[in-house]
Amino acid sequence: MTWEDEFKKNITTVEDLAEFVDISRAEKTRIQRIIDRHPMSVTRYYASLIDWNDPEDPLKKMTIPSEGELDIAGIYDQSGEQQSTKLPGLQHKYTRTVLLLTTNMCTTYCRYCFRKRLVGRPTDETIHRLGDAVIYISAHPEVNNVLLSGGDPLCLPTRTLRRFLEKLSEIDHLDFIRIGTKVPVTMPQRITEDGELYELLKETSVRKKRLYVSTQFNHPNEITPAARRSINRLHRAGIVTNNQTVLLRGVNDNPETMSKLQRELTGMGIVPYYVFQCRPVKRVKKLFQIPLARGFEILEKSRSLLDGYSKRYRYVMSHRDGKIAVAGVDKEYFYFRFHQARNPKNDGKFFKMKFDPDAAWLDDLRPA
Repeated sequence: MTWEDEFKKNITTVEDLAEFVDISRAEKTRIQRIIDRHPMSVTRYYASLIDWNDPEDPLKKMTIPSEGELDIAGIYDQSGEQQSTKLPGLQHKYTRTVLLLTTNMCTTYCRYCFRKRLVGRPTDETIHRLGDAVIYISAHPEVNNVLLSGGDPLCLPTRTLRRFLEKLSEIDHLDFIRIGTKVPVTMPQRITEDGELYELLKETSVRKKRLYVSTQFNHPNEITPAARRSINRLHRAGIVTNNQTVLLRGVNDNPETMSKLQRELTGMGIVPYYVFQCRPVKRVKKLFQIPLARGFEILEKSRSLLDGYSKRYRYVMSHRDGKIAVAGVDKEYFYFRFHQARNPKNDGKFFKMKFDPDAAWLDDLRPA
């Protein structure tokens, strides 16, 4: 069975879900209300990792619709992506990086997704004409890398992904290409069993432009033998892998879970890169966000349990003004630093805001 065949068997309906867990009529109605707004899709592989008898199972919380999604506090485009869009599907927020929204599809739809507004839904935000994107990037020599995102680029047919990689590889001033994907977590067989994809990635990364893959493992239960094999195959193709974890209420919001995750990632050869503060997105904010002060405490305790390689991650917010690292907290202030800024003049700048134990986002805080 090919990965495409497996993809077609995803859990997408309430009836599919009832194969795994008993659902009352009232629950079916509530879940259907959510699915009508934000579709459900879970690979059979990922579903096999869930303990369906545990109401607090972290993988279930991340992928199965729940009543908390009916809360519409927050906004859909918190990071100002519309403001950064230069062409349909092309964002240029940071000087050196162009982001391409290659698709609105993922192998599994995460319930905390910050692009909840478009993933799995009809949208005009994904790229329409690759040629126009190539012209834009070619005309901006300050850009040294492109991030293929979505959705998940590895949901695309290999022949389509080849077009992206071949066209981008021809741009001289690009140093490397990044692929943001959760496929190693949710459908590792896409990587381990597709020889054509492996050859494409190897050919590109070794002979043309260096490829970097950013994964998103959020919990140690996602690190399986199959996931390890997919990462090893990426490494054999000459690809450097980083991980971007999201700090999520009820999933990984304790030092023991977080430190175990980062330690096992490092053992797989994955570089811990970011731990993101969950964004205040509609149908996500109330369900998954935790206060910044609590997040900082969790991650500092986690660091104390780790070696130097395993604690290389930064705790950041992907704010409309830039990627802002949470540098410190005391009883009076939060201390922040622009890791990357929309306005280049702010790159590296430190600033502080008044302490608020309940604040979960920069916009919740008052200036110092």
